[in-house]
Amino acid sequence: MPERFSIAQVTPYPWEQHHEVNTYVERVSDELCRRGHRVAVVAPSESRELIREGRARVKRMADDPGALFDAPGCASLVGVGQSLPFRRNGSVALPLDVSRTIEDLMERAELDFVHVHEPFAPSAAGAALRHSRALNVGTFHSPEERFLSTQVARPIVERLFGRLDGRTAAFAATRDLVERFFAGSYRVIQPGADVQPSAGRGSGPPEILFCAEEERGALRLFLRALRKLPVELDWTATVWLRDPSAWPPAQLPRRLRDRVRFAGPAQGSEAQHLARATIVVAASTGTAPAPQMLLRALAGGAVPIASRLPSYEEVLEEGELGLLFEPRDVLTLGAQMERLVSEPELAHSYGAKIAAVHERLSWGRAADELEALYRTLAARRHSPDGDPVVHRRIAAREFIDVDIHMHTDHSSDCATPVTTLLRAAEAAGLGAIAITDHNEVSGAHEARAQSERNGGAVKVIVAEEVKTADQGEVIGLFIEDKIPKGMSLQETIAAIREQGGLVYVPHPFDRMHSVPDYEHLLDVVEDVDAIEVFNPRVAISTFNEEAARFAAKYRIVAGAGSDSHVAAGLGSVKIRMRDFDGPEEFLESLRDADIVRKRTSLLYVQALKFIQTKATPPGARRRTAKPGAGATRANGKE
Repeated sequence: MPERFSIAQVTPYPWEQHHEVNTYVERVSDELCRRGHRVAVVAPSESRELIREGRARVKRMADDPGALFDAPGCASLVGVGQSLPFRRNGSVALPLDVSRTIEDLMERAELDFVHVHEPFAPSAAGAALRHSRALNVGTFHSPEERFLSTQVARPIVERLFGRLDGRTAAFAATRDLVERFFAGSYRVIQPGADVQPSAGRGSGPPEILFCAEEERGALRLFLRALRKLPVELDWTATVWLRDPSAWPPAQLPRRLRDRVRFAGPAQGSEAQHLARATIVVAASTGTAPAPQMLLRALAGGAVPIASRLPSYEEVLEEGELGLLFEPRDVLTLGAQMERLVSEPELAHSYGAKIAAVHERLSWGRAADELEALYRTLAARRHSPDGDPVVHRRIAAREFIDVDIHMHTDHSSDCATPVTTLLRAAEAAGLGAIAITDHNEVSGAHEARAQSERNGGAVKVIVAEEVKTADQGEVIGLFIEDKIPKGMSLQETIAAIREQGGLVYVPHPFDRMHSVPDYEHLLDVVEDVDAIEVFNPRVAISTFNEEAARFAAKYRIVAGAGSDSHVAAGLGSVKIRMRDFDGPEEFLESLRDADIVRKRTSLLYVQALKFIQTKATPPGARRRTAKPGAGATRANGKE
């Protein structure tokens, strides 16, 4: 049976606003619920009652995470606060009180996916992406450039989008625009539309319909084009307004007043008008295009005439499903309307082509494509079960404290001798340590040999923190031979694997260190055995939190280490785990381990590191022989 997911669909627009993004969210959520997935729609709201209910639901989630969802088969709606739109018809809502509610929701919910729509900040979708602990999918809808995000705040937005595990665009035109500013792989999943049966089309003169979903200038252009139609031509026109009170009365010449009528929801829905219209006009100049309206027109069986915008051309398949005109070209728009009115056979031929594509207009098709994306991303998660045979083998063993990230004076930025480190480890009560010198294994071999000569009170794991070419550092645990620096991340991982080692990613999101970025980690997520989710030397705690979120959503085993460069920092974080023998048992034990932290002043240990490595005269430091290109073992052999 296919896996069922728990999904939060987050829109930045107030739920009461008739916006194309909200329509998309509502329809795909309904389709996904019908397939057995649990879906919650998270949105700002203009309803105080809905906001109160949403906050109460989030509060209940502290004791019952499942309170986020309604009964099976039905998407729940969670209002998370009020919002203030920047401008009419398409701006992201500015959250006034949503961030804290969304943070609590994301912390308490047990989600497989957080699907954010138009996740630009500041918005509810941006806040959800920032606090999400699940796999993140972002869908970009509008083919308009957002100057604030693409120019002014681009570095910040890039970091936010770096948390996306999957990216989709509603149209190829949107993909091309967003990809130009925020590089990545975007899958185009076009919105659907509800196919409507024809309602009286052909029983009278051809009806030309304009749905006022675009900018106001588009309506003015349409009315000007109507004046170009020959007087003797038989036609009627309807301007459908979602909110007639928001539009000023239009001034029409006398000869058009009997032919043009203005209608709103009181005279029938948009879908009803589309089902009886012969022609639908979309006249945006690109300020606020409405490509979903064109899809609804096709679903209603009307023949579109649209301005030549990339998203409109895409919907109409470069003119195969309707006529086009250059933006602002009143004469050509008038001529195209005249053609369809005066040549019924032309309208019928387009109608036949439109009917042939109705099946792929469905929202079910859009849900199919989203579901396929979800399954692809979910398949990249690690198995949460581990190895039951190994688990049983170590289940009765004693617990030991372990530190798996530290350095000796075999690292160029550390002056702690191996002997000093081993004494400090024993004094700290550590049962095992991993020595992870930068681009070197000689210190680890020396430490292991010393420990074994002294009775093996502290188990030493030979490891190396390897600097890749340009994708940060990665640690190989349980290796024997030195791995050269400067290779790609993939090549370094392959070299660790070749030795039977474990791939451990240290301080993955600490931008003060050389780290692989989010996208590079996504490229190798299946090959990572463990991730360091706590490093006391990370100066900004949110970097550790981001690492913990990444490990949790991909179900990667979590680790921690002191990253000590001075003996005083050793054991500032410990892993309490079952005793182990070899990498297989270590990884299984780490799966159920506890991370134990103690307070250590970062300023203090950093000051000690500076004194030992920079302020101490070179002659007073222990001289460390530079090893050759091969691996240097404790016995001096390569």
